[in-house]
Amino acid sequence: MREHPSPEVLLEWYDRHARKMPWRVAPSDRQQGVCPDPYRVWLSEIMLQQTTVAAVKDYFERFTARWPTVQDLASAKDEDVMAEWAGLGYYARARNLLKCARVVADDLDGVFPDTVEGLRALPGVGPYTAGAVAAIAFDRQAVVVDGNVERVMARLYNVHTPLPAAKPELTSLAEGLTPALRPGDYAQAVMDLGATICTPRNPACGICPWRPACDARIAGTAGELPQKTPRKPKPIRFGTVYIARRVDGAVLLERRPDKGLLGGMLGWPGSEWVEGETPRHKTPIRAEWTTLNGEARHTFTHFHLRLTVKTALVPMERKADIGDFVSLDTFRPSDLPTVMRKAFDLYHNT
Repeated sequence: MREHPSPEVLLEWYDRHARKMPWRVAPSDRQQGVCPDPYRVWLSEIMLQQTTVAAVKDYFERFTARWPTVQDLASAKDEDVMAEWAGLGYYARARNLLKCARVVADDLDGVFPDTVEGLRALPGVGPYTAGAVAAIAFDRQAVVVDGNVERVMARLYNVHTPLPAAKPELTSLAEGLTPALRPGDYAQAVMDLGATICTPRNPACGICPWRPACDARIAGTAGELPQKTPRKPKPIRFGTVYIARRVDGAVLLERRPDKGLLGGMLGWPGSEWVEGETPRHKTPIRAEWTTLNGEARHTFTHFHLRLTVKTALVPMERKADIGDFVSLDTFRPSDLPTVMRKAFDLYHNT
């Protein structure tokens, strides 16, 4: 007879095998009364959206060293936060991060709400993030469902409905397992199980604590779950960017509008990004432009981008029509979003 999945069994496994992360309170410490810092939990969850723990760790440690409290972050300059965020992608998250920090600091006296409903009212906090912060920071019995949890639930209950259509069913199954006791540790335990044992390829079923209760293991279907609806091929967009260097070494940059892709980020002036032929556009400064060999290529969520890079050296007195010159001693390529840094690398290595 099939065993039922036991939250207690998973928590016993988590107590022994919990991953160490800079924002996490170890289960042994938590059981001794050490409480997670809601600011650090919230910050980590925003950073982890659509990326990996490995990619986030260094960013998290830099952020918390520079802005150790939500009040510190709320007082930061927008451009400083955007520069530190550069490379993490999905830059609307960084803008919402600042909005949320300022609401918490200014309107809530620096105290995060401790319920899913209260957290959902904050800028940039959706259902997943609200559930994660409520559970992990405040031990609320909130359902937490990310990609790892979806995969675990699909296999545990042998769900063959393809994602994303399966999301409501998988969320309901996850909710039914969420315990009243230690829900914060449980939420992290399921995510750790998905990240380290119930992995997308070659799951290590032999050492899984839920092995006896897993329907997909019994049916021999674990490796093919979760099913996913095939994605349409991503379109390719094209554009042009201009890297102008003044004779004193200063480079011409513009800050992009707050809304849209790379909103609020520094970047090279250039054309729109479109499918097909790049539209006519204005160059940012009068100059003799040289087109570099190769392209700066980058993939966004919904499309691939290929950028032609043009460069020029301009005299001191030449005025720019678009953007501003940034002196060599204050320009840091690391402050640029990834796609703009790729264009700079192409220029720098030519």
